[in-house]
Amino acid sequence: MAGPAKFASSSNPGSRRREDRQPFSFRAAGEFSSTMTETSQDLLSGGIMETGSGLRARDFSIPELVAASLERIASIGHLNSFIDVYADEAMKVANHHQGLLDAGYVFGPLHGIPIALKDNIDIAGKRTTAGSALLADNIAKQDATLTAALKRAGAVIVGKNNLHEFAWGGTTINATYGNARNPWNPEHSPAGSSGGSGAAVATRAVFASIGTDTGGSIRIPSSFNGVTGIRPSIGRVSNSGVFPLAWSLDTAGPLAKSAVDCAIVLQAIAGHDPNDRQSARALVPDLYEQIDLPLRGARLGLIEDYSRKAVQPDVRDAFDAATATFERLGAVIVPIRLSDLEALMDAMIIIDAAEPSAIHAPWLRERAVDYGADVRAQLEAGFVFSAVDYVQAQRYRAHICHQFTEAFGLVDAILTPTIAYTAPRIGQLDVEIDGTMKNILANNMQFTSLASLTGLPAMSVPVGFDSSGLPIGLQIIGPALGEDQVLRIGAGLQASLDCYRKAPPGF
Repeated sequence: MAGPAKFASSSNPGSRRREDRQPFSFRAAGEFSSTMTETSQDLLSGGIMETGSGLRARDFSIPELVAASLERIASIGHLNSFIDVYADEAMKVANHHQGLLDAGYVFGPLHGIPIALKDNIDIAGKRTTAGSALLADNIAKQDATLTAALKRAGAVIVGKNNLHEFAWGGTTINATYGNARNPWNPEHSPAGSSGGSGAAVATRAVFASIGTDTGGSIRIPSSFNGVTGIRPSIGRVSNSGVFPLAWSLDTAGPLAKSAVDCAIVLQAIAGHDPNDRQSARALVPDLYEQIDLPLRGARLGLIEDYSRKAVQPDVRDAFDAATATFERLGAVIVPIRLSDLEALMDAMIIIDAAEPSAIHAPWLRERAVDYGADVRAQLEAGFVFSAVDYVQAQRYRAHICHQFTEAFGLVDAILTPTIAYTAPRIGQLDVEIDGTMKNILANNMQFTSLASLTGLPAMSVPVGFDSSGLPIGLQIIGPALGEDQVLRIGAGLQASLDCYRKAPPGF
C-alpha cells in the first residue's frame, strides 16, 4: 500500500478539532461504563478508512477512540467474546500514538485503530491460551510475525478473543473460558473456532480481529455474525507465532466490517516470512488500490448441482439474490462442473483430524483430563485413521486442486453459500435442511472445505438475513494468491448491498 501521503486528510472546519489536547486519563478495565455514550457509539460506527481520516483531521483522538472500544467491550461481557482485555496498556499505547500523530508521524490507515487477536496468536509478554486450560499460564516470549506487523502499522491491540479450544471446533463452546454467544441472538452460536472474533467485530467493539481458518473458522463465524472475513491463500500470511491446528490447512486473516476493511488489515499482515516454511515468496499486490474497480465483465463461477444444493431456503434465496445483483453490476455468471465432490468432506475430516492429533499426542498421553471433553474426543478420533487414509485424502486433495486450477482458467472467482444454514442455538446438534435433519458438526464445512483443501483465498460477505433476523453469508473463492480479486469482487457487491452495514440490535 502507498505511503502516508495516500491517507492524508484535509482539514474539517466543522470538526471539534483540538490542537492542544491533553493526554487521555485512562481508567482501569472495570471502570469502563457498560452503557455506551452517543459519542462513543458514533466513534465506532464507521469503517477503518473513514475513522482513520477522522483521527488525522483531529475530529477525535486515538485515546478517545480506544476508550470507546474498551467501553463497548465492557458492555458486551454477556457475549463472552474476549478472554483477555488490555485496558490500561491499550490506553498507554493510544496516548503514545496520539503523540506521534500530533508530531506528524502517520503510520498508515491502521494508525490508532483498535483491533483484537484470536487467543491462539502470540503477543510478547501476554498469555496465549488457545482457549485451553493446558495453556492457561502460557506467556508468549515474542510477537507472532503478524502481531509485529500490526504493531508496526500502528494498530492498538485491545485484547484477545475467545475461541473453541485449540481452534478444534465450530461452536466456540469452551469449557474453560465459557461459551461465546451470537450478538444477533445470544441464545444462538457465533460459530467457531473464531467465534469470539466474529462477535467482537459484529458489535463494533473492535474494527477488526485476526482469526485463524483451517476448515472455515474465519468464514463461518463471519457468516453467522454478519461480518466480512477472508481466509488468505496458504502462505500469504505467516503462521509463525500462531498455535497450529492442522499445519497443511491453517492460515490467519482478518474479520472486519467490510471487504475494504479486510483489505487494509490484510495488507498490513501479508508477506513472506523466513520463519514460516510455508510462507509464499510472492509479491503482495496493493490490495486497496483497485478495490473499487467496476465488476463489469467479471466471470463468476457457480458449481453445477452443488452451489444451491442442500441449503436452507432462506440461504438459497439470499444466495440467488446476491447472484442476481452481480449480474446487474455487469458480472457474467458461468456454470462450472467439478467432479467427485461427494468425497470432499471425507478427505477434509481425515486431514483435519489426523494432523491435530499428531500435534497433541504428547499432551493426550500426559494431560488428557485437562482437555474439554469434546476436543479430547475429536483428538482421540484422529488416531483412528490410518496412514493409508491420510495418503488417500491427500491424493484426493491433489485431484481437487487440479480441477480448481482448470476452473480458474475459465472464471475469475467461484461463488457458493458460506454455510448451508444460519446460526443454530447453542448446543443444538442437528439442523433441518430440505426436510432432512443434518448433523451440524458433519455438515458445517460443506462449502468452506473447497478453499481449505485447495489452499485458495476465500471470503465470506453478508448478503442478507433469514426469517428470524440471523445473518447469511456468501463465499467468494479466488485463485491462488488472488486475494486482490476476491476483495474487489466482495467490495463491488457491498457497494450495492447495505446489509454489511447493519449491526446487531442495540449496537
